[in-house]
Amino acid sequence: MTAQLDGFALDLGGTKIAAARIAGGRIIAREAASTSAQDDAAAQIAFMAGLAARVGHQPGAPLGVAVAGRIDAAGHWQAVNTDTLGSIGAVPIAELIGAALGPAACLNDAAAAALAEARLGAGRDLDNFAFLTVSTGVGGGLVLGGRLLSSVTGLAGHVGFTTTPGGTEACGSGRRGTVESVASGRGMAAMARAMGHDADARDICDAARQGEGWAVAIVDRSAQAVATLIADLTATLGLDAVAIGGGIGLSEGYIARVRAALDAEPPLFRASIAPAALGADAPLIGALLHRLDGGYP
Repeated sequence: MTAQLDGFALDLGGTKIAAARIAGGRIIAREAASTSAQDDAAAQIAFMAGLAARVGHQPGAPLGVAVAGRIDAAGHWQAVNTDTLGSIGAVPIAELIGAALGPAACLNDAAAAALAEARLGAGRDLDNFAFLTVSTGVGGGLVLGGRLLSSVTGLAGHVGFTTTPGGTEACGSGRRGTVESVASGRGMAAMARAMGHDADARDICDAARQGEGWAVAIVDRSAQAVATLIADLTATLGLDAVAIGGGIGLSEGYIARVRAALDAEPPLFRASIAPAALGADAPLIGALLHRLDGGYP
């Protein structure tokens, strides 16, 4: 497949927007900028169009688009976490992207990453596989029987909005006690503030590597929530393996902490864990794979 994986991709995440030109399965040109979380859909799409032009996209060229949030069966893009994209609701994204850039296939960014990892990365040749991203938020994608799980509502795979023991606060989804409220960058920063530290997720991870007790406690709490999620998904779906990505998920020592927490579970619930093989490229590559598969919403 990689030899024929040629085209363009866009990825609008909670932290950044990226555009890429892909040839032979490799990203050969890339542009990126910070996401403006409160921009409306028209502004987001106009900005994406500008980035696409900078990597050489021409209307009609194969284009895959990955976005934070959910895309339902009617092709409407909606925020699930209002902290991430506060102005997105029932947007006909394929129609708007089509008007700006030509026909495109659109899907959730973590689902796109799951598709790429299942085909070309850590989940290759596995039947039941999950991708988890631990970053500004906690997202995921599920590949079952070799197929990316989807749903009419577009909610399938949003595993960060399941609940976890010890979680009490609400996250941007409106649910209380979620994995995201505990394990995400936002959740970690909120815990730091409650402990009297003005620190973001990167500061916390750096401090934990230096052995500062308050930071170690926060990172361990995040890793425990992710490990519990993996055990629950393994019990429910019979996972063969899980790949972890995202800025926090791929930070030094984080996956080792998740493995240590998962080791406290009975062996039957310990799915194999690996770092995402495609790193930050996974949503871009998965978006183009989805387009070439004919995956229009």
